[in-house]
Amino acid sequence: MLVFLARRLMQLVPVVLGVSLIVFLMIHVIPGDPAQLIAGPEATPADIEVVRTSLGLDRSLPVQYLTFLGKAVTGDFGQSFRTGRPVIEEIGARYWNTLALGCVAMVFGTVLGLAIGVVTAVYRGTWIDNAVLGVSLLGISAPSFFLGILLMLLFSVSLQWLPLTGMGSWQNFIMPGLTLGIPNAAVIARMARTSLLEVLQQDYVRTAQAKGLAGPVVVLRHALRNALISVVTVVGLQMGYLLGGAVVTETVFAWPGIGRLLIQSISSRDFPVVQASVLILALTFVMITLMTDVLYRLVDPRIEIK
Repeated sequence: MLVFLARRLMQLVPVVLGVSLIVFLMIHVIPGDPAQLIAGPEATPADIEVVRTSLGLDRSLPVQYLTFLGKAVTGDFGQSFRTGRPVIEEIGARYWNTLALGCVAMVFGTVLGLAIGVVTAVYRGTWIDNAVLGVSLLGISAPSFFLGILLMLLFSVSLQWLPLTGMGSWQNFIMPGLTLGIPNAAVIARMARTSLLEVLQQDYVRTAQAKGLAGPVVVLRHALRNALISVVTVVGLQMGYLLGGAVVTETVFAWPGIGRLLIQSISSRDFPVVQASVLILALTFVMITLMTDVLYRLVDPRIEIK
């Protein structure tokens, strides 16, 4: 196991480096000069040049990238162009807010998805199966901003059960968590249904049924655990997608997370915050992927990780 973890961690290094390089090049292609935005509309070309020099934007792109990379290794992502504060302070609390929202959405999506997958597999070919699969297709297809607005109209405007935006109590987690979790539940449900149907055709399941075991016991104790191996892969990948999808959801619900900060930083051409935010999200994604591989062994000890 330790050899496997060391090998995987070494494989993650080029991935993170590649992401950092792509993001660095992309933000420098975006139209707009951050020095001009900071200097103001009435600044002279000389003033703009002074700001550009102070920000280090007058240096060549390779030098800027290597400088950023060298500092990032030590945890120093520079200072925000917009606020002047250290980037790590700008991201700190917002990152945990996004991670908390992603975990809530993952719980919603996993529990709901597994429940739907089991029900549709047990009632395969019935009207229940067809109806639930149709709703799952709508859940996958609905854009997160559209789903979020619908939930706001229903639970905040019409019923007035939940707060509209912001982050204050546990109730604020419900609507953004559902907005992120419902599409995730649809994906998990389809994978759980497919895997469970395949497992239910195995000989040991038929033997359990022939012994007279109750249907729920056969499905939950014997079949579902083996079907979870494929579901774990989807859950791990979906957690990474949740972090990416949080960019839109956080904007809709005014959630103080890293996704909303990323949108604001792109609009203001705050290069250090954009680079650090994407790099941290990418690192989180690859670490979740690594944890998913380890979970394989916990779900089924017979799997050998080399």
